Amino acid sequence: MAVKGDQTRTRLIDAARTLVEARGYFGTGLNEVIEAGRAPRGSLYHHFPGGKDQLTAEALAVSAREIDALIRSLAEGVTDTRELIEAVLDALADRMEEAGYAKGCPIATVALEVAATNASLQQVCAEAYDGWERALADRLVADGHGRDHAEDLACSLLALVEGALVLARARRSRVPIERARRSAAVLLGA
Repeated sequence: MAVKGDQTRTRLIDAARTLVEARGYFGTGLNEVIEAGRAPRGSLYHHFPGGKDQLTAEALAVSAREIDALIRSLAEGVTDTRELIEAVLDALADRMEEAGYAKGCPIATVALEVAATNASLQQVCAEAYDGWERALADRLVADGHGRDHAEDLACSLLALVEGALVLARARRSRVPIERARRSAAVLLGA
């Protein structure tokens, strides 16, 4: 029984991840998550007694770990931070295009919607961004930057990537991604 319950829980999280990223927190109803997750209604509150906020928080945390793993994996196959940023931009832009621009950053939509009104979801979003920023800063330190400078630069690079994704999604175009690539090279002195 535990395996079936775990599978149902995972399906609900995956459905929430997809729907919330595409439609936002307020644009995603629990009935849609239940339908997309192919789960009985009672299982939602069984697995997520905290309701929509708990489900969304867990979905965001899974997405955050996925992007963190992507950044760290890509970092292993490049020679410097410029190549890492290019690889991250390419991977996220490809993901966005494959989803018909329904995907961008899995955290940004919720962060923009609820950061000022929902402390628990704001915290999950902040932790996601902190983790990605640390991954970039670690790479910058490996490139020879001092820790303080690396942290400042990582914040700027993450802001550049996030902004490019928002603009690319809004415009349904990769042009902002390409411009961000060039700007990242300037920031990194390449």
